[in-house]
Amino acid sequence: MTMTTSSGDGSAQSHHAETTRSLLDDMARGDPAERLRLVDLLADLKQSAFGMLLFIGVLPSFIPIPGVAGGLSGPLVMLVGAQLLLGLRKPWLPRFIAIRGPQRQSVVRFRNALAKPLRWLEKVVRPRWAGMLDSRLAGAFTGLLLLLLGVLLALPIPFTNYLFGLLLLVYVFALLERDGMLMLGAWVLGAAAVVVFGVSLKELGQVALHWLQTRM
Repeated sequence: MTMTTSSGDGSAQSHHAETTRSLLDDMARGDPAERLRLVDLLADLKQSAFGMLLFIGVLPSFIPIPGVAGGLSGPLVMLVGAQLLLGLRKPWLPRFIAIRGPQRQSVVRFRNALAKPLRWLEKVVRPRWAGMLDSRLAGAFTGLLLLLLGVLLALPIPFTNYLFGLLLLVYVFALLERDGMLMLGAWVLGAAAVVVFGVSLKELGQVALHWLQTRM
């Protein structure tokens, strides 16, 4: 599969067409039953590679099966977060993950579901505030939040896989669209989610510990 890459000094609108929307269109083109390998999807990407890998990692979070969604998505999100935290410039994947990926028909369904949001996205999102994406410190902070969100997604917390999946899509769009302002918003939302769920899980753990102690 050939991915389209941008050239010249096109407008923000053409840049969007070369990232989120066009990448999804390229992924959707072909045999619906074909399985897309991660190594092929990432081969022609540069700055967008982490965004694409995160997108593929987020897809399973929308599987309507409790436990399965987070169990598949969580580790992949953590893998992306850890690599950004370590400052890698391009994603690294072990072979047993690199040769796997989603079926094309899953991407088609997801693209169709996102058709309206993507049209709106193209009007408000554009490449800006590059330092929020390219600086070592900013990348590490993004990686840390993704790592923590991946942990939360992997935990069997009822009815949260869609919530975390939608939140992580904000990171996906920020990375693919090269929008530092959107990434700042993703930081705020991600940090809030980590704090809220972190405190909730701590309190739940204390309640469970107290319950066990009273019955021993």
